[in-house]
Amino acid sequence: MSNATTTSRPVTDAPAPDSLSTARLPRWAPAGIAAVSVALGCGIGLAAGWQSKVQWGLISALLFVLASYTVTAKVEGRRQARDRVATSLIWVSFVLAIVPLVSLAWTTVVRGMEALDGAFLSHSMAGLANTDAGGGIYHALIGTLEQVGIATLIAAPIGLLTAIYLVEYGKGRLARAVTFFVDVMTGVPSIVAGLFILSTWVLTFDMGFSGFAGALALSILMMPVVVRSTEEMLKLVPNELREASLALGVPKWRTILKVVLPTAIGGITTGVMLAVARIAGETAPVLLLVFGNAFINNDPFNGAQSSLPLFVYEQYKIGTDASFDRAWAAALVLIAFVMILNLVARGVARWKAPKTGR
Repeated sequence: MSNATTTSRPVTDAPAPDSLSTARLPRWAPAGIAAVSVALGCGIGLAAGWQSKVQWGLISALLFVLASYTVTAKVEGRRQARDRVATSLIWVSFVLAIVPLVSLAWTTVVRGMEALDGAFLSHSMAGLANTDAGGGIYHALIGTLEQVGIATLIAAPIGLLTAIYLVEYGKGRLARAVTFFVDVMTGVPSIVAGLFILSTWVLTFDMGFSGFAGALALSILMMPVVVRSTEEMLKLVPNELREASLALGVPKWRTILKVVLPTAIGGITTGVMLAVARIAGETAPVLLLVFGNAFINNDPFNGAQSSLPLFVYEQYKIGTDASFDRAWAAALVLIAFVMILNLVARGVARWKAPKTGR
């Protein structure tokens, strides 16, 4: 009988190396790399004699991406370096997108505040030469409010009913055809909508230039935006709410009116407000149909009117210092108007958002 022999392995007290623990860059490293890259980019631009700040920024962005990869690969490894490069590209894209917006807003505020005051908002250009200083945008402000308001009264109900049909009733070829034409209208240039109203309402029916003609063109541009936004909001309403209402014997039209629409009213209102903000700055249809007027015309159905986009175009075309100041001030008012509409839309969306109970 042979004795069994066992081999014993040496036991060491040294702990196993942790493969997951690696060196990490400090949190301030991306900011430090960005600062160094900007400094180097500006230095290279000055040394090369480049006058354009855009070139300095592009060189700085390229140095930032390359430095982020190099430093991260040296400290954390190539795998983390590739992730850092993707993050760096996202930040560079964000900066490239936000810098022109901030520059535009800052320039408009600085230039627009030179002529913006109470008199500018409460006076028109009546009896004032375009080359003279002074004047105001009261007539253009009235025209914009009336034209956008009429366009909203036309487009919002039609867009809402179209979206309800597509979501709640639409099936078959008709629904597909409506969806196709809504998609086509979304991409229609504003000048095409203006030419359509010009050829039909003004030339064919001989109704003349007016604020209402401009509102018709604006409603064409607004309608597909309302349809798309309302359609998406109605699709977000849970089907369980519809089924519960129908199970209680409530007719479908009443279910839509009392259950579906109140649930989606916040998103619908937001979509309408954003559509209004989208058409408020349109210039081409107004240029063709409203025709411009230096006097105050409170009747949108009779006679030419003005509007803020048209006023900016007319004043900038004159080319004098006074007209440039009026154009920048009117542009600032228009941007403020659009910003207020967006803030109101966000407030309504938050106010009407569904409340979740505990």
